[in-house]
Amino acid sequence: MNGACRAKRCYTHGCERGILSDYTLTVAAFCFMIALDNTGIFKRKEASFMDNRPIGFFDSGPGGLTCIPYLMDALPRERIVYFGDTAGTPYGSKAVSTIRAFSFEISDFLIENDVKMIVIACNTVSSVCIEELRKRHPKTPFLSVIDPAARATAELCGPEDRIGVVGTKATIRSNAYRNKILNCNRELDIAQAACPALVPLIEEGIIEHEIMDLSIRYYLDGFISYNNIDTLVLGCTHYPLIRRNIQKLYPGLRIVDPSREILQSIRETLTREDMLAATANAEHTFYASDLSENFVNMIRRIFESTNLNIVFKTVDTDTLRRGLKGERDGN
Repeated sequence: MNGACRAKRCYTHGCERGILSDYTLTVAAFCFMIALDNTGIFKRKEASFMDNRPIGFFDSGPGGLTCIPYLMDALPRERIVYFGDTAGTPYGSKAVSTIRAFSFEISDFLIENDVKMIVIACNTVSSVCIEELRKRHPKTPFLSVIDPAARATAELCGPEDRIGVVGTKATIRSNAYRNKILNCNRELDIAQAACPALVPLIEEGIIEHEIMDLSIRYYLDGFISYNNIDTLVLGCTHYPLIRRNIQKLYPGLRIVDPSREILQSIRETLTREDMLAATANAEHTFYASDLSENFVNMIRRIFESTNLNIVFKTVDTDTLRRGLKGERDGN
């Protein structure tokens, strides 16, 4: 496996606000606690930091919510602040400059809400501008849904397999999945297909319906048969919401779900950076640029089997965008 796929990104964690709270002082004192070992030699105990700040997620709409149930099952103490840009969706058909501008606005907003990490639960943003976001906020870990899914695909498949990647126009055009999978294993065979009509249908809640099945078949029938696809990568976080449809139509197909694969990267980063939450936080906040009925219904659909305490809030994106415009004008 290529070394680039094993490389880990390192971040520096620290107090950014310059104010020492009681908790900060307690942690600082703990770092310098010294204990006497069995030989009578003083040694510094290993420090163990905890971080109860929330994890930030953002997507162009509700699709990125598909990542969160996996996180809640594995790391139930973590608190979520989610931003769905429902007023700007879909991103996949927009210009790169527009996607970049929207992403800057939302990441700035999440940083202002004191998140400890940002998960870009949007394949389009991950494929277009994640490195720019990391440069914009160098003290905050940014995780992409693409990297862990590409690694999982490379580990699952061999040269005899035929991999298909489906996603938005922007994701497919970027070749992000193809390049990252091939970086892990150059011998793999990969085909790609853009499926632009699926996201709007999903966001309208047209899922368990003949229209959705016909749309899936429109994009995938010829793609799967012509390329002999046996493994399908869902290159959009909306697509897990129609995974059952896909499995029903193509029962022999193996499916790689980035919403599930991102969990390992989140856990590894929180552990490495001493950012795991110490206590359970009951309240999760879901922001939307347009708090539509569809957005609320989608959240309830995804979390219907949980007892999470969810608070819905709307955000004035005009204010966010005026701030970004002022920043550009100031430069």
